[in-house]
Amino acid sequence: MAMTTHIDIVSSESEIFSGSATMIYAPAEMGEVGIAPRHAPMLARLKPGEVRVVTQDREEQHIYVSGGILEVQPHVVTILADTATRASDLDEVAALEARERAERAMHNKTDAIDYAKAQKEFAEAAAQLRSIEALRKRARR
Repeated sequence: MAMTTHIDIVSSESEIFSGSATMIYAPAEMGEVGIAPRHAPMLARLKPGEVRVVTQDREEQHIYVSGGILEVQPHVVTILADTATRASDLDEVAALEARERAERAMHNKTDAIDYAKAQKEFAEAAAQLRSIEALRKRARR
């Protein structure tokens, strides 16, 4: 039987996932991190992207997070996401529209704050689209 760690992925709206995992991959600001059972304690900020959870049954759960905090303890991993959605529930049309709005806002910037906000929205929309594309590729296998 494979070693596991417990993981909770929550956002301000709801709990997205809670269960045992043999491996977890998360989009930390410093780059993607892989967390195995009994990983050393760690605290990291997350950037927009996909969290992948490999369960005991070798199934993968794919969850999009818009950012947040990752806390790793030897037997528990907690992701406190700004917003979180199962990758299969992402709306591609809405993400494309959000990316286009952000591109227009960056192009027509009026001040640094508007530009920074547009950059953040662009990064989130692009990460959602990458998650949708990755889900499609996995479905084709």
